[in-house]
Formats: sequence, C-alpha cells, structure tokens
Amino acid sequence: MGKHKLESTLEKIKSTGKPLFIPYMMAGDGGIDQINERIHFLEESGASAIELGIPFSDPVADGPVIQDAGQRALANGTTLKIVLEEVRKQKDSRNIPIILMTYINPIWNYGYEQFAKDCDAAGVDGIIIPDIPMEEEVEIAAQLSASGIAFIRLAAMTSPDERLEKIAQTSEGFLYAVSVNGTTGERAQHEERTLSYLKKLTKQSKVPVLAGFGISNPEQAKSLAAYCDGVIVGSKIVDFFHQGNRGEIEKLIGDTIHS
Repeated sequence: MGKHKLESTLEKIKSTGKPLFIPYMMAGDGGIDQINERIHFLEESGASAIELGIPFSDPVADGPVIQDAGQRALANGTTLKIVLEEVRKQKDSRNIPIILMTYINPIWNYGYEQFAKDCDAAGVDGIIIPDIPMEEEVEIAAQLSASGIAFIRLAAMTSPDERLEKIAQTSEGFLYAVSVNGTTGERAQHEERTLSYLKKLTKQSKVPVLAGFGISNPEQAKSLAAYCDGVIVGSKIVDFFHQGNRGEIEKLIGDTIHS
C-alpha cells in the first residue's frame, strides 16, 4: 500500500518547513452539536490534523483534564457511533485529516470490521488505540488496512530500543512519541533524555514523528518540535475549550507553527 492520505498531508506541511501541530479535542464535551463546529474552528486556526477523543469510562492514558472532559461528554450521551455519524455529516466540507483516539474495548464492542467501515464512511484518516500492544493488534490492524485507515502507533521512552525501532517501522500516518512517563497533562519542562529519544525516533521512523503528552505552551511545543516533526497538544486545548477561551487556542497554534 502507498502512503495514507494522513501521511501525505503531514509530509506536505512538513515540506514547507513548519512544525506540525495536532490539537486534541474530546468529542461531545460541550455538546454533541459542537463536534463539527469545533473541528472547523481548529482547521481555520491552522491545525495540521485533528485528534478526536472518544469518551470512555476507563481511560488509562488520560490525565485529569481529559478524564473530566470524557465524563462530561459521556453525560451528554456521546458514543462512538454518534461521533462517527456526526463526523460523517461534514465529510465533504472539511479538508483536514481526522484521527480518532479510542480504546480497544469500544472498538471490540462495535465489531472490528464494522468499525473500520464506518470510520472510512465518515472520512476518518487515522486511529490511535493506546491500550493495545503490538502483539495483539493483528486483527484490528488488518481491518483498518482493508479500509485504508492509518494505524498510528505510540512509542514510549520506557520501551527497549529494539521494540521502539519496530514500532517506528510499523506506524502509519505518523508516529506518536509519548514525551513523558505517565498520563496526559501539563508539565513544567521536558528532560534532556526526552530530546535525545525524539531525535532517535525521528531517525528510525519512515513517517513523521510527533511528540505528545505534557505540552502546554508555544515555547515547549517549539523546543520539542526542533527534535522531531511536530507536536500534539491535548489537555491545554481541552481546558481552553471548556473555559470558552478560543483566542488562546488560536494563539497556541499560531505561535507554534509560525515560529
């Protein structure tokens, strides 16, 4: 298979010399009717792609800000099926790639084949599943591949070099480099070893490498993007949306990509 649409889009932005910026938003936080409007806002603000979180009752990778957003979204009646139906409505009126971040349980419950088909129908370009190890991904990976959807792998600093290299070689769309040990959320700074880890992954990976977890301001985003291809920002974006502070979202994206 050739390059996925997601990878081609990111490579095109990368070729302009700008760092990639992928904001994360929790689908259904603020209301199901806000999903497409917020996607459009983030696209207009200069995002490279959008990571759309699916609320789940037992998240393992999410810190307090995203967990709270997930609880609010669940209280609003948000489900995986509803999110895919909403995203499908605007499929033809957006140009930005959409990436779903969900856990394996909701996908298993949905049915792997049906999930992949419905993602394709909704114009979803990539999937992130943080709680499935490489050894158990064969079945879901095959279904995503059949629908032409990029399966984005996560790399952690705690993994041995051999495993990191394998993850870097198999990731599609981009490689999600977890830049802290722990859950999502703001960090005051990133350590020197994080920077050398990002550098190493960028050398090994055949797709763009983006750093995520713990990034909360343009300075952090720019310093990490200097060692890889860009950043993913979640908790800060979720927090700003919840506060109704969209100007800060525009500033965070703009200051990062126009450095």
